[in-house]
Amino acid sequence: MAITFSNLHTEQGLKSVEEHLSGKTFISGDQLSVDDVKVYAAVLEKPGDGFPNVSKWYDTVASHLAKSFPGKAVGVKIGGGVDQSEAPKTEAPAAAGADADDDDDIDLFADETEDEKKAAEEREAAKKDTKKPKESGKSSVLLDVKPWDDETDMKKLEEAVRSVQMPGLYWGASKLVPVGYGIKKLTIMMTIEDDLVSVDNLIEDHLTSEPNNEYIQSVDIVAFNKI
Repeated sequence: MAITFSNLHTEQGLKSVEEHLSGKTFISGDQLSVDDVKVYAAVLEKPGDGFPNVSKWYDTVASHLAKSFPGKAVGVKIGGGVDQSEAPKTEAPAAAGADADDDDDIDLFADETEDEKKAAEEREAAKKDTKKPKESGKSSVLLDVKPWDDETDMKKLEEAVRSVQMPGLYWGASKLVPVGYGIKKLTIMMTIEDDLVSVDNLIEDHLTSEPNNEYIQSVDIVAFNKI
């Protein structure tokens, strides 16, 4: 059963997570999972002392981002749009045919693209037909994309990242994270088909090469997990 949280940029939204984490260490199950990463990315910063459960959980997720997530995700949905005057301006590409009113109910990580839905349907069909060849494995990857300096246009930097398209590559949600001296980095999730996409080649041949290196100084792999 999917777990839904709303407006995590507000105290009311954080209160729902605080209540959910009462007596729990993680969002779903007893191990760190992709669900935790989804909610972590939607929370703009570590909560204050008024949210002890969320604060403890936030520190736990932050300290384990580079490790694998053995827990099974149940599908977390985040509802409620963030006021653009209060949140980092990182815009995900709008889905085709989406109505402008949909901005009031944003699912930061759980929304699937058409390609992802198609891939999920193909996986289910493969399970029913054992004669079909085994489908290529997938991985969930979290990247830190760093700009040259505090004058780099971070909106254009994210556009440059998302402009890289290839078979087996699906960009997910993102957020801006302060790193000091007025500089912010882009933290972005992606799903890849292992047989089609090499993360090292993606970084070296596309993200940090021309023309994208006009905005991108370097890219680090924060987490790499098999799905």
